[in-house]
Amino acid sequence: MIGKDFLKAGHTPTLASAFFYFDMSFMVWVLLGALGVQIAKDLGLDAAEKGLMVAIPVLGGAILRIVNGVLVDRIGPKRAGIICQLVVIVGLLTAWLIGVHSYIGILAVGLVLGVAGSSFAIALPLASRWYPPQYQGVALGIAGAGNSGTVLASLFAPGLANLYGWQNVLALATIPLIVAFIVFVIFAKDAPDQPAPKSLAEYLSVLKIPDAWWFMLFYGVTFGGFVGLSSSLTIYFNSEYGLTPVIAGFFTAACVFSGSMVRPIGGALADRIGGIRTLSIMYMIAAVALVVMSFGLPDVRATLVVIMIGMGALGMGNGSVFQLVPQRFRNEIGVMTGMVGMTGGIGGFYLASSLGLSKQLTGTYQAGFLGFAALALVALVGLTTIKKTWRTTWGAASATLARV
Repeated sequence: MIGKDFLKAGHTPTLASAFFYFDMSFMVWVLLGALGVQIAKDLGLDAAEKGLMVAIPVLGGAILRIVNGVLVDRIGPKRAGIICQLVVIVGLLTAWLIGVHSYIGILAVGLVLGVAGSSFAIALPLASRWYPPQYQGVALGIAGAGNSGTVLASLFAPGLANLYGWQNVLALATIPLIVAFIVFVIFAKDAPDQPAPKSLAEYLSVLKIPDAWWFMLFYGVTFGGFVGLSSSLTIYFNSEYGLTPVIAGFFTAACVFSGSMVRPIGGALADRIGGIRTLSIMYMIAAVALVVMSFGLPDVRATLVVIMIGMGALGMGNGSVFQLVPQRFRNEIGVMTGMVGMTGGIGGFYLASSLGLSKQLTGTYQAGFLGFAALALVALVGLTTIKKTWRTTWGAASATLARV
């Protein structure tokens, strides 16, 4: 998967810096989900409010990915990354200094954390532009594996909140962010063949291409499912199985780990057997897992296994989508990463908020899980419909370099 040819093809320090920046950004992006039980208890939140609280950072990250997609093409991914990292670090320290004592206040923190979530639209183009088509799946899989930062939040944030209080965790989170910022400034480097800046009309012109909308749908399901569950599972395990915040965090970390660390495998598998075939398999597995989850298994260990399988499928699906996107939109990778990443965030917002709303209105999470399983099946049908056209047009043109 990673050989000498791959290492010679790109710029390893930039790839590593992109991963580390993405990893730490994702760690804080889902921080409110990891701290959700303690925050909800302190602020007296109901199920719907908890759902919206963990969904707001996801929505903020989704919208800001468009902004970052434009910034990447206008000023380069390194400068855009520096700006966003400073905003998150300063925002968290400010929240810690003045304190957060209301529901509106925690939603405002969520918006700041959304800037961290928008790092997706910076880290992936930063890495992608260094690598030729035949290595896009592996390169973007490695950079995209930075979503493993969500594991760190689930592992450590609840325990630190028990020791020091959840508000102090906001300040503690800036320590690894600052380290990542220093590494990024020193080692990250923009690729020499940066595309020329485009006008606003040129950015929006990609929306006239049907393939762009397909990719937005596909990633809205794979990444939306991954981040929506990552943000919600600590609250879910606490609510449904009575696990303490710390133990619920450990369970969540196991699920998130299974989804994040297989992303490079999904990209590599897509390089080998084709992104369309890999993605189709992942949609089927994810849909089945979500349906099973909707029935609320009585044994938490069985639930853990099912969720890990579902998250693994979604994670590999993420890698599969971004094995395909650079082949179709290499010259527009910055804005397309923003567009596709935006819908991924919107999918996550929908799942996280619908789970909370479902619990509030019906007393169970079933409707939320079934609704997202239906979306996975819609995406599968869409992919089945479009695959022949892709393989006989732009896919055929790149067949000698990468599998579609």
